[in-house]
Amino acid sequence: METPYESLIRIRISAHDAHYAGDLVDGARMLNLFGDVATELLIHSDGDEGLFVAYDEVQFLAPVRAGDYIEARGHVVASGRTSRKMVFEARKVIASAGLPQQPSAADVLAGPVVVCRASGTCVVPLECQRKPR
Repeated sequence: METPYESLIRIRISAHDAHYAGDLVDGARMLNLFGDVATELLIHSDGDEGLFVAYDEVQFLAPVRAGDYIEARGHVVASGRTSRKMVFEARKVIASAGLPQQPSAADVLAGPVVVCRASGTCVVPLECQRKPR
């Protein structure tokens, strides 16, 4: 049974998240966001946080830098007895302007830029499922 619910998280990437030169952020930060999206989806579908088992595919498509605003979203595409197959997408909606003389400058993008896509599987053990299927 598929759930029509979609989870959406919007965050500002902080300077603390920058890992590489040029304020570039490690791709693992997007996977961390997808984990939070998955947790919300499982709570909605099963009443439990469940466990993330594996990513089937991850594509890093554009750079993310400190100061960017990212929307991470996902939804369940298939459900088994205990497994939930999910797809995720992270999009940049505001970008740091990267101006050395004005480090607080930022630009609202004309349209979102997809920075990462992924799919994965989570499980909720039967004894932890609190909502009828």
